[in-house]
Amino acid sequence: MKVLVINTGSSSLKYQLMDMDNEILLAKGLCERIGFYDSVHKYYGKNGYYNKTVKNIKSHLEAIEDMLKYLVNEDYGVIADIGEIEAIGHRVVHGGEKFTESVVIDSNVLQAIRNCIDLAPLHNPANIIGIEACMHEVPDTPMVAVFDTAFHQTIPMYAYVYAIPYELYENYGVRKYGFHGTSHRYVSKRVAKLIGKPVEEINLVSCHLGNGASICAIKKGKSIETSMGFTPLSGLAMGTRSGSIDPALISYIMECKNMSAEETTNYLNKQSGVLGLSGISSDFRDLLKASKEGNKRAELAIEVFAYRVKKYIAEYIGVMNGVDAIIFTAGIGENNALVRQLITKDMDYLGLILNQEKNKLATGIEMKVSTDDSAVEIFVIPTNEELEIARECKKILQ
Repeated sequence: MKVLVINTGSSSLKYQLMDMDNEILLAKGLCERIGFYDSVHKYYGKNGYYNKTVKNIKSHLEAIEDMLKYLVNEDYGVIADIGEIEAIGHRVVHGGEKFTESVVIDSNVLQAIRNCIDLAPLHNPANIIGIEACMHEVPDTPMVAVFDTAFHQTIPMYAYVYAIPYELYENYGVRKYGFHGTSHRYVSKRVAKLIGKPVEEINLVSCHLGNGASICAIKKGKSIETSMGFTPLSGLAMGTRSGSIDPALISYIMECKNMSAEETTNYLNKQSGVLGLSGISSDFRDLLKASKEGNKRAELAIEVFAYRVKKYIAEYIGVMNGVDAIIFTAGIGENNALVRQLITKDMDYLGLILNQEKNKLATGIEMKVSTDDSAVEIFVIPTNEELEIARECKKILQ
């Protein structure tokens, strides 16, 4: 079964074509700066083929047309005909409370995704554009929506409801939703295999640490708590996002900076986090370099990030009454040994002991990085959301 996975951003299109009979990646690509005159299409095809084209890609529909041409190209394509694609899986950021699992897309599902635009105004419109473009180009191919929020629908009500007037939840859907669910689900199942136990028999804390970052408590295979909330702004300090702050700060910032509500939201989402703390960058590679050169604010930003992660890990171990393994994934979690070291430092009282040598070697590769006598195992697991989406497609359609 060949499955095409689509991840649409406001001006980007990421895709992978996989043969799910043996879970082999056939081709992948990325279209960036869609709608600009200098759009870029990077394509990776068979036998290591790579092509980069700079041109004007006017719309997502045009990007998908371009993608399909690449996939069937005589020289570097991987399929002879578009009809070989048996399913298309779409990453959809927000499914609200309606979707507790992945679903085949029809007109009702598409409308329900539209109804969640208010909850994810930056993401769902782009996801819808990708779905509609595929409907236009390959109308007879079944499509599946895989929701970032679905994995977290098992969080109990006492954990997801906010202590504000209840009518806000009843009338406007104000509650914790959580994100990065596809990534958390993938790495939890992968670690269960490595441990050699069913995921339903173990407790895990999954740390998805990238420019956007979230922690998830996974008890017996189900999400029971996560750090992101109503929006992806809450929880950890992130690349450019503030994470959780005193709510009274919102009005205070508006008064101090003479900002509107929209400007303040943008300030907290795009100018805060480690970028705001350091004044340098949201990229941890830049922060590490600056820190080594003696920049104290860069050093502070790294410490704040690691400290917040450490607090959530300890909190979630308490919520689950114990843990079998800690997982580090996504860009920072997979590649930054220093951050992993800072997070796990002085946590031996909870049974977490990092193997320093293995930790230094674990850069973008799957590896157990705890010591043999650590009561809790620590893993670095490269996430693969696209493979998880393809698996969901196969499961539903078969």
